[in-house]
Amino acid sequence: MSPAHTPAAATGAKADAPAPAPVALPSGGTAADRISDRALASEAAGSAAQLRIALNLAWTLICGFLVMFLQAGFAMVETGFCRAKNASHTMAMNLMIYCIGLLAYWVCGYALQTGGLGGFPTLGGGSGLNCEVTVHLFGKAFGLFGAKGFFLGGPSLDPAVCVAFLFQAVFMNTAATIPTGAMTERLKFSAFVAYGFFMCGLLYPLFANWVWGGGWLSQLGANFNLGHGFVDFAGSSVVHLTGGVVALAGAKVLGPRLGKFNKDGSPNPIPGHHIPMAIVGTLILAFGWFGFTAGSTLAASDLRIGVVAVNTMLASAAGGFVAMLFMWVKYGKPDLTMSANGLLAGLVAVTAPCAFVTPFASVVIGSAAGVLCCISIIFVERTLRVDDPVGAISVHGLGGAWGAVALGLFADGSYGGGLNGVKGNVRGLFYGDGGQLAAQCVGVAIDVIFVFFAAYLFFRLLDRFIGMRVASDVEREGLDQHEIAVAAYPEFNLRQLPFGSGITPRPRQ
Repeated sequence: MSPAHTPAAATGAKADAPAPAPVALPSGGTAADRISDRALASEAAGSAAQLRIALNLAWTLICGFLVMFLQAGFAMVETGFCRAKNASHTMAMNLMIYCIGLLAYWVCGYALQTGGLGGFPTLGGGSGLNCEVTVHLFGKAFGLFGAKGFFLGGPSLDPAVCVAFLFQAVFMNTAATIPTGAMTERLKFSAFVAYGFFMCGLLYPLFANWVWGGGWLSQLGANFNLGHGFVDFAGSSVVHLTGGVVALAGAKVLGPRLGKFNKDGSPNPIPGHHIPMAIVGTLILAFGWFGFTAGSTLAASDLRIGVVAVNTMLASAAGGFVAMLFMWVKYGKPDLTMSANGLLAGLVAVTAPCAFVTPFASVVIGSAAGVLCCISIIFVERTLRVDDPVGAISVHGLGGAWGAVALGLFADGSYGGGLNGVKGNVRGLFYGDGGQLAAQCVGVAIDVIFVFFAAYLFFRLLDRFIGMRVASDVEREGLDQHEIAVAAYPEFNLRQLPFGSGITPRPRQ
């Protein structure tokens, strides 16, 4: 969540509660003694405030480290769901999106996203990020992108800016990793590199600015009385819906894997090579997700973190369980891969509303996400005829959209006072504020429309000038053989490796 626009930052009551009034001192003593006592009290209050900021900085860093660990989970899920001949290529994309993404975000992405934010109150700094490029329409200011903080240099640099950079960068990396799962097993590595710079340096930061950087979607409440504006506590839309929509655009341009669809359009199953790896990756994601949600308070002193963490856990459990039941009833036996995707869909969906809803609502949100995920995966494959090897479009795209809308329904008014410059706590339709639901629907629609067309245009241009898809013979033999210099399972190869190793596997005895 945008540090300057968290409820804690807006109210000052959650993350950085005011220091308690000093205890009255006994009367008497000299004037100098009383002045000295006041100085000591003032120094103690300053030390307490400094301690709170230090705790908030440490909390945000630790949660950022947890989110960074999601990269390992994504790598295992995506690789487990692909075939053995493409395992190294899929792992390479998950590794290098971290490197490419961080560099692109450092150069310009962070500045575009947060360069006009105005500071991080709970972290005690960041006032140098004070330049937002805006346009004025209907007498209102519409923030478009930031213009301070490029290369993390200049007067905008301080400890708070660096901590916020780390925390926001791992969110960005998650969004950029999601589409690689939908495009795996046929994407050229050179095209992947170009995609990484575009996604992390430009596309993701722009939409993130509109929601978390003080941009125009966050101001729908202040400008047009639509609740508190578009609200996304930890990234159902900004991270996951954005990633899912880019995944859809990329998969559409790439086309399906060879052999996925018959001439009549009916799909053929292409099983992943290592389901246990994918399940371990799912559990890693569930663990690291607490950094996503609870960390978005940006304040260890915000007592709401307990509610956020419990809501996160319950929604994931509900999503996985209901997805298992759905497949069991529909097809006669539970599907482990669908259960894993249902669990992840529950996590994705609760990420936006987790701070604003009750535990019961979290179970409802997660349960609905589990069912929607199963239905969507079938729909994307059989009706849209889009080949998504890992279900990223459904888990993150539809799950993220549902989560953002769910906030507009279930927010109960117990949290969020002053968020985005609007008085009062955040309430959804079921608690008396239909305007919040309207703002959520506007935000989801903008995310889908803007991100899809921007990504689709980019992929079309990339395909025209570089080429996105590997040749058919490369795809048949495996991308490890041709695109990556290290095969995941070299003992499986039945031909001489083409990258100059000179190794020829021995025939089986």
